Amino acid sequence: MKLEKILDKLGSIEKNSFIKIIDNIISKNPKNKKEIDKILSSSDKGLKSVDNQNISKIFALTEDEFQEHIKCEFQEITSQLDILIDIIIRDGNCIMKQDWFSRLYESEIKNLKSKIKGLNGDFENDKSELSETRKRDYKIYKSCLHTAYYNDIENNRDAKISSDELSIILTLAKQLGLSQEEVKLINYSILPIKKLDVLEVIKGLKNIGVIFYSNKENTIYIADEMVRMLRKIREKEVAAKFFRRTLKLLREPIINQISKSHNIDRKLSYSEKIEGIIKEGVSFKNLLLDDIYKSGSTLTEKKKTLNELCEKGLNISNLKGSTLDDKIQSLIEHFENTERDEKVGISLDGFDKLLTELNLSLPKVNKDIKNQFELQDEFVLKADFLLDYNIKPRDILDLLVKQDLSKFIKENGIKQRGDDILNILEHYKDVENLYLENYENVGFRNLNLLKENGIIVKESELGIKFEDLTKVIFTGLGFNVDETLKTQLNTKKDMMDILLNLGNNEIIIVECKTSKERGYNKFSSVSRQLKSYQNVALKNDLRIVKILLIAPEFSDDFVTDCEMDTEMNLSLITASTLSKILEVFKNSKYTEFPHVLFRDIVINEDRILKALSK
Repeated sequence: MKLEKILDKLGSIEKNSFIKIIDNIISKNPKNKKEIDKILSSSDKGLKSVDNQNISKIFALTEDEFQEHIKCEFQEITSQLDILIDIIIRDGNCIMKQDWFSRLYESEIKNLKSKIKGLNGDFENDKSELSETRKRDYKIYKSCLHTAYYNDIENNRDAKISSDELSIILTLAKQLGLSQEEVKLINYSILPIKKLDVLEVIKGLKNIGVIFYSNKENTIYIADEMVRMLRKIREKEVAAKFFRRTLKLLREPIINQISKSHNIDRKLSYSEKIEGIIKEGVSFKNLLLDDIYKSGSTLTEKKKTLNELCEKGLNISNLKGSTLDDKIQSLIEHFENTERDEKVGISLDGFDKLLTELNLSLPKVNKDIKNQFELQDEFVLKADFLLDYNIKPRDILDLLVKQDLSKFIKENGIKQRGDDILNILEHYKDVENLYLENYENVGFRNLNLLKENGIIVKESELGIKFEDLTKVIFTGLGFNVDETLKTQLNTKKDMMDILLNLGNNEIIIVECKTSKERGYNKFSSVSRQLKSYQNVALKNDLRIVKILLIAPEFSDDFVTDCEMDTEMNLSLITASTLSKILEVFKNSKYTEFPHVLFRDIVINEDRILKALSK
């Protein structure tokens, strides 16, 4: 769930710890201080009176400093912060009831103790699966950690690991190629590990700003933006769902090779070994740098293998970068952008239909998804519910084994040639709804993002498409989009885009503008155009209630020019705002949008959404 949406759900007391941390960061002159001050200048009471949308923007601007604040908390080595963060960044754990979190935490401590016992046994057992080289790596790391922790006791001080010692220990772990799970097991074989009181744990996480806790709902919320940051801190380059998607493209001998390197039982099934690799915290980058290739592969062969993996397996063509490192970084960035994008890939209706039919064809899917993503609800196959957890259609399909995918495709009349998952997604694509979900991308003429979201369209068609979608939105808002009256009024010289007929000779004129560049700024040309439409309407004895200009974004200069204009009753609406108005309107008490709400120069999204929600 996005940070802004979580903040909207909570009271001021529940947001207080988070706000205090950002306030403290701002007081220390962060690198984006100018941009932050610009946002804060509209408020005379500081950060506490800023709206939730702007708090989200300020968090994004202070992300580096916030990250450093959390890293400092790791210096308290006995805090169990690594265990707790590894729980809350797992796919599906961004919303949890207190009792569910308590169960996950208890289970994690129990599993850790069991694994530590097994690891200590492997140290002593000459016949264990661990190679001598790996045992040596473990012993080196364990000895250094033991010295760093217990040297304080020898000097009559409390046992702890200083920040300098910690940085050396982390460097050592990296150079030895230890996964995060291996590091954690060795750490807690030396450091005391005990189950803490869950309310104290929640309070601690809340105080450092990584979670929000609703007392009323007994629910923990972790924002998608925070999950991405915590993942970086734990050096997990991609979400587990993308790691899984990549691993499933590898042959079993390669998976066995990776499993052997990280002490994962090779007798497990193919799927279980993949989950084991993910849970071990194996580095995605290191995996693609070394682990997935045949022994002795040249650099050229590695690049070729990676390119084929991306192009044929992940359907990502033209991976950027000349070096292997650059190519891997491009893949990581691709997955980051995919995760950030709020678009579902198919329409919301299509997602619901897919889930309904999956449940009919494969009844065990509900249980599998519930277990995989550690979800508390009994029935989880609901599009809105899963999207709150940032779980999308592709993430669901990636969990299905080949046999189940084939069964589902046959039973639902889906195309069988080509890539199974892409064929399923194409089958459930609802084109009009998908276009509406990408309304802002159409306005920005963003062909690449449209393509990624499953829309293939010519650039020359985007202007008309934006206009058509705007008509669909105003129709959805209950307006009469009057094509007949518009045709009667239009001349060869003056051709308005949309005319909303309010009856009694009253109209609203709507003009649509797409723009590749950020911030639409051609006021002089568009104002001449709109004044011309205004004159045509007035000559035909029509009263113009409002003129609306829709664009993906407006520059500050454009807004200023609009404010200075005294000849037109003009309001500006961004594509994003108009789209959100439609979504909230659908669940409001109104059958027709109250157009009197269009009274600002730049339409105030928050005010309108609050008015519709009453």
